[in-house]
Amino acid sequence: MRLHRLDITAFGPFGASQSVDFDDLSAAGLFLLHGPTGAGKTSVLDAVCYALYGSVPGARQVGSGQGMTLRSDHAAAGTRTEVRLELTVAGRRLEITRQPPWERPKLRGRGTTVDKAQTWLREYDATAGTWRDLSRSHQEIGEEVTQLLGMSREQFCQVVLLPQGDFARFLRADAEARGKLLGRLFDTRRFAEVEKHLAERRRATETRVREGDAALLADAHRMQQAAGSAMELPELAPGEPGLAEAVLRAAAVARGTARELL
Repeated sequence: MRLHRLDITAFGPFGASQSVDFDDLSAAGLFLLHGPTGAGKTSVLDAVCYALYGSVPGARQVGSGQGMTLRSDHAAAGTRTEVRLELTVAGRRLEITRQPPWERPKLRGRGTTVDKAQTWLREYDATAGTWRDLSRSHQEIGEEVTQLLGMSREQFCQVVLLPQGDFARFLRADAEARGKLLGRLFDTRRFAEVEKHLAERRRATETRVREGDAALLADAHRMQQAAGSAMELPELAPGEPGLAEAVLRAAAVARGTARELL
């Protein structure tokens, strides 16, 4: 995934419209997002997450009334909150625009009314040089973004945004949860296939070892019948480490005892 441009209006601490040109910032290969407390650093990350998933990370996700809380307290009464993100993912250049629910002044009379949330998804057609509308359905757009990114909002926040200690929570997650996520992110199927192959070889080798140990013990029991008390067999089961060496030592002792008796 590559971010190209982020436009935000009346969002978080930004009362007016602000734009972030990620292509320009990324030209040097690395850039730093910095500023004093309250400058809006986290809000920029929130806006990226909101554009992709329609919600913001972690504790800042406050349920159905979230659209109202995302709106800037500094915005003009007639300015609607909006986030627009242009990005390339899976070889497709997309533009996602989201407007959360908005309590605005009524066009006629006094009081306010609430406009529903709006979402748009467009794709750039390089051949025609134009943007093509794909969907205005919240559900369709959410499913499309999740499928293209291969991550849920929670996974995206843990691995990509890494906001305020959430990465530590990812590190503390159990091995199975981390394995599933990393497998989806980095396509570890080839390593899983190697692991599976080695496990099959281990099981096959263990079977051969147990079968060989069982045959060895059968011969040792026949030797013990001939040697009598001169041969003590080890109390080991087939497959246990050291069985073959123990049988050889017992046979050597029995042979030496038999020579002395002879």
